[in-house]
Amino acid sequence: MGKIVALINQKGGVGKTTTAVNLSAVLHEKGKKVLLCDFDPQGNSTSGYGIDPHAIETTMYDLVISEDPQVKEAIIHTDWADVLGSNTDLSGAEIDLLGLERREYRLRDVLAQVKADYDYIFIDCPPSLGILTLECLCAADSFLVPLQTEYYAMEGLSQLMATVRMVQRGLNRNIRIEGIILTMFDGRTNLAVQVVEEVKKHFGGQVYASVVPRNVRLSEAPSHGQPITAYDRLCRGADAYYAIADEFLSKNQAASK
Repeated sequence: MGKIVALINQKGGVGKTTTAVNLSAVLHEKGKKVLLCDFDPQGNSTSGYGIDPHAIETTMYDLVISEDPQVKEAIIHTDWADVLGSNTDLSGAEIDLLGLERREYRLRDVLAQVKADYDYIFIDCPPSLGILTLECLCAADSFLVPLQTEYYAMEGLSQLMATVRMVQRGLNRNIRIEGIILTMFDGRTNLAVQVVEEVKKHFGGQVYASVVPRNVRLSEAPSHGQPITAYDRLCRGADAYYAIADEFLSKNQAASK
């Protein structure tokens, strides 16, 4: 049975989708069966693998709204991982889900159809704490937080953790934190170093030792529809995601013993 991991941060532009795309690609390269579920209406994880979001026949919107979702038929196979794609249609689900039974568990029911087929399923959550993100937290076994090393990071993290505690109290008692990945790190600034120290003080071993640096090649890769492993596997950004993938696997192997 696979593990479902939500990549979540209510702030946009913190490296959430970059982490979803590149961590999935590296784990696939390492021989793991990986499914990337794009649950962000912007569809950036979808286009990050060279898929046109507006050319998808069956999107995540179709699947969560359907009473009989055909999930396996909706999976798109790429060189880097399998994908369940999204586009702007998904933004309409915020309203459409309100009238449906078990609305908090629609995504969980969708992924349950294919969970046994994969080692890991990563959900790229939307940059908000609305109903779509609630769907992700109800579906996931654990959650990863990409956290930009900047001034408001801790404030946003405390809001996120409060939301998770609310979910744990009733909707998904079993969800646990997978870890915190520090992104866009610039060691030349005192602020970035201070943020790292502050996060580690509060979350200790849950903070990944590997950090993602500010890296131009990481920023360029999505415009070419490729993960960093295909676009420039020798850059510092690629090194970071290879290290994060190793750390992710090590933590999960230790947890399974």
